[in-house]
Amino acid sequence: MDLFEKIEILGQAAQYDICGSYLCQGKAGHRQKSPLGRWIYPAVMPDGREIRLLKVLMSNVCENDCLYCCNSCTQDFRRVSFQPEELARLFFQLWHSRRVQGLFLSSAVAGNTETVMTRMLETVEIIRWRYRFRGYIHLKILPGASFSIIEQAVRLADRVSLNLEAPNPQRLQKIAPQKQFDHDLLSRMKWIRKLADQGWRTRGGQTTQFVVGAAGESDKEILTTASSLYRDLGLRRAYFSAFQPVPGTPLENHPPTSLIREHRLYQTDFLFRQYGFSVDELIFDSQGNLPLKADPKLTWALNHPEWFPIDVNTASKEQLLRVPGIGPKSARRILKLRRQHRFRDLKDLSAVGAIASRSAQFVLLNGKRPQMSKQLQFGL
Repeated sequence: MDLFEKIEILGQAAQYDICGSYLCQGKAGHRQKSPLGRWIYPAVMPDGREIRLLKVLMSNVCENDCLYCCNSCTQDFRRVSFQPEELARLFFQLWHSRRVQGLFLSSAVAGNTETVMTRMLETVEIIRWRYRFRGYIHLKILPGASFSIIEQAVRLADRVSLNLEAPNPQRLQKIAPQKQFDHDLLSRMKWIRKLADQGWRTRGGQTTQFVVGAAGESDKEILTTASSLYRDLGLRRAYFSAFQPVPGTPLENHPPTSLIREHRLYQTDFLFRQYGFSVDELIFDSQGNLPLKADPKLTWALNHPEWFPIDVNTASKEQLLRVPGIGPKSARRILKLRRQHRFRDLKDLSAVGAIASRSAQFVLLNGKRPQMSKQLQFGL
């Protein structure tokens, strides 16, 4: 089998691993195929740059029987693997021809985890040292990897990740019975944090991913775990992947998870990371899920009338961030510009990037409730 066939098979097999922010920003074309059929993903880097990543598996040979996974050992399809030399050479060709600017490397688990991770590390070492690539590399840590393997990974990669898949041991057992939540996954994330505390901190930090809806978990379970990871392990990002059934797997008849639910989880994640919200402040329904009809910040505001209205000309940054339609950038601009002049109407809010039509019922401008013009009312 030639390299082009392998990259087509193993690139497609990697599609369910989320590696960048496009999947949660609603931008079209978050995944694209090159003319040669190889999978290249645009992604937003930790510093805000957008680059093109080659996203690929080292191997799709797997001995795990995760009930939702397209690469499960029960699936009947062609199994292939890269050798470190050939994958490194292929990446160099793509990078040298300016088709890609970075690498996301993961793998199914065939045999011993250490053996698979060693091959992945050998690939990255060749790319780094022989081909002198100094750009972005995101390396997946496989469940059960040893401390020494993880130590090598954080020295070579710009970002590492380990997918928890579920929010707790009970939920993980329902979809990946061969994996141990605390021993195989969470303990390894703690090792990554330990290495960071010792000075071996990757510039992109560590991330994780949850499969949403496959195990019957609630949003509150997922967000409680994500919140603790941000607080205790310095997690850089949590990613959420709405479960979609794969034909031939034990969960092929399980209902797919709504993409709106995935979107609400991402919105809430932003509230954690950029708005100062805690999981205890969120509004959940009786099943522990986020309401789907409105975004979580608006839902919170409507359930806390005692906070409002907030005077835009005197409010603190923390207060401004609680107002629907005002985000971190517009809050900073308000604080800067109100030193020069007062905000008197909704057009002033729109001018700093706020969504004035959302903010109107929650603010005072020049001491008064604002009047919404027809243009703002209809988003013109």
